[in-house]
Amino acid sequence: MTLYDDLHSLLKPPALYERTDAAFWDDEHLSRSMLTAHLDPEFEGASRSFAFMDRSADWIRAAAPPTTHPRLLDLGCGPGLYAERFARAGYAVTGVDLSPRSLDYARRTAGEQGLAIDYRRQNYLELDLDGAFDVAVMIYCDFGALSTDERRIVLRRVRDRLRPGGALVLDVFSRRKLEAFEERTVWEDHPAGGFWNAGPHLEVQRCCRFADAVSLEQIAVIAPEGATSYHLWNTYFTPEALSAELEEAGFEVVELVGDAAGAPLDETSPTIAVVARKHATGADGR
Repeated sequence: MTLYDDLHSLLKPPALYERTDAAFWDDEHLSRSMLTAHLDPEFEGASRSFAFMDRSADWIRAAAPPTTHPRLLDLGCGPGLYAERFARAGYAVTGVDLSPRSLDYARRTAGEQGLAIDYRRQNYLELDLDGAFDVAVMIYCDFGALSTDERRIVLRRVRDRLRPGGALVLDVFSRRKLEAFEERTVWEDHPAGGFWNAGPHLEVQRCCRFADAVSLEQIAVIAPEGATSYHLWNTYFTPEALSAELEEAGFEVVELVGDAAGAPLDETSPTIAVVARKHATGADGR
């Protein structure tokens, strides 16, 4: 095998929504890189900026006030940046995430602030929680990183955990964002390590459109100890397509806006945020 053959194998086009077996959330270095990115107050590569999160928490509190929606489920809570804001706003918060490092940080900082947040390490595709929630949030376009079948599973799991009339708040990338998506292949040399690997490595990144409304960021990391490939998927929505998925899953869409802080929605919006409610009655609202 030549280097060309190895790279060609690493970057071969996968099937739609195909995942790799590479460790991500449990990886010692990657989980540290992700936590550092989350905690940067200005960087928006992992979480929104802190200023945006403040506005976002205020908008969600207005859409589903803690006085009428006291129990909140934060899906993909990471290091608890939103969860802490929700707890300070008066919600009883349960946060769910896969990263042990992020959850350890979240538990520590919540304890330091005297915030009673219940953090659980779970895959939200296999959500297993007791009791009913009044509102569930899934922020920073995590919903569109899932396959079509995975999105159906998450919506079903969330619907089952919401009380009748409970609210779901999530955001996705819009088709306008896809129009601005740049197809490219670039490589970088990281002799002193970088985001994806602690040691010296080469990083090859290929960004391509995949199917009608899906993009793939495919990253190959070539290090002395071996090579690894990662697939980062994004699905892009129109308001109609997002509404249809939610309604099919037993939700009623009550508000569509331009972002998770309540900006107006128009044709230039790179994101779409939605407030939906679980149907109070009927087969889909059980």
